[in-house]
Amino acid sequence: MLRANAAALAETGSDHPWEPAGHEVFRRAGKSLGNIGLAADAREHFQRLCTTVTRQLGPDHPDTLTTRHSLATWRGLAGDPAGAVSEFEELLSDQLRVLGPDHPDTLNGSAALANSRGLAGDPAGAAAASEELLANQLRVLGQEHPHTLAARAALATWRGRAGDPADAVSALEELLADRLRLASPDDHQVRQLTTV
Repeated sequence: MLRANAAALAETGSDHPWEPAGHEVFRRAGKSLGNIGLAADAREHFQRLCTTVTRQLGPDHPDTLTTRHSLATWRGLAGDPAGAVSEFEELLSDQLRVLGPDHPDTLNGSAALANSRGLAGDPAGAAAASEELLANQLRVLGQEHPHTLAARAALATWRGRAGDPADAVSALEELLADRLRLASPDDHQVRQLTTV
């Protein structure tokens, strides 16, 4: 139903769909394609959406940057991790220029780039990027913020995959202790850490 309505909205040819509510409909429609296992279709959807949003709103508009993030994500999930790394590198450069280093979208872009590097076969590069991200998140969000804790988990994971499993285990043990201190043992992320 969502995808059918988004398609009908797109066919109107009106500029009105490009208001914030319309953007969200198109983003959700694309994400729903990927969520049912059609990653290549989601990538194509976001490629078309990115072209349209860039034309309608300009390359530096926050909705354009968000759409580019979705495109890079689905490019990687559709089997092109190197292409995703390239797109996330370009996106992060633009986010830093337009939004600044402390903006939540810039921090999310940094996290996505680090993860994409690891998935593209560069765990050492992912670890280095995760380390830089963690430093920024500690500065901006503090040590107990969920995104900071997630960055610590990512850093430990990529260090382990880059050949330092002892450091990864130590870091995950410290992270688990902090998670247990901050949340109940029933917390999903705490359970996930105890099964690593």
